[in-house]
Amino acid sequence: MPPFAVRFRRFTSLNTTIRLREGKILVNLSDLLEGAPDTVIRSIAHILLSKLYFPKRPIEPAHNARFKRFTTSAAVTRQTEIIRHTRGSKRYSGPQGHFYNLEEVFDSLNTRFFCGLLGRPELTWSEGMAKRSLGHYDAAHNTIVVSRVFDRPSSPRYAIEYLLYHEMLHLKHPVKMRGLRRCVHSREFKADEALFPELRQALAFIKRL
Repeated sequence: MPPFAVRFRRFTSLNTTIRLREGKILVNLSDLLEGAPDTVIRSIAHILLSKLYFPKRPIEPAHNARFKRFTTSAAVTRQTEIIRHTRGSKRYSGPQGHFYNLEEVFDSLNTRFFCGLLGRPELTWSEGMAKRSLGHYDAAHNTIVVSRVFDRPSSPRYAIEYLLYHEMLHLKHPVKMRGLRRCVHSREFKADEALFPELRQALAFIKRL
């Protein structure tokens, strides 16, 4: 058995890493895991060692389930959000783009679809022209980020409206846990999304990007 060096680090999430370097196993755990029950720590050890030595072998279900139950518990989920908010950094370029203002689009959608009842989060264009992540809602920072690839005259307004509308639905329908699984797009979420009038056109435009 090689020697172990285990450290708790001030990560911004529940990160865990394991490496074999120069005959020593190096393990870094989020400090959110300090004080976790011994059974959970043993499950983490099993999962990490399995990934290191048997990467193609499935993780033993009992250990996987125990770790997920711990990390998805209400107390740990809340603490994770607090840590992300206090430790994480968010760089904003602001809502005003070259051709579209996200605050104006948000307010219009809020009136049309939500009776003006949604509180406006931080709205910002992405810093780069991201095509893999076109938009996302960051609950820890209460921020909606939209890819700057849409901020151009060739982008139809309905495409930007749909993308922002989709992220606004995450405000109305927060992520829920169903057993050990996170439900990001619930049945209610999808039903509301289907109410967007130009849904098919917007999806077709996005597919061509």
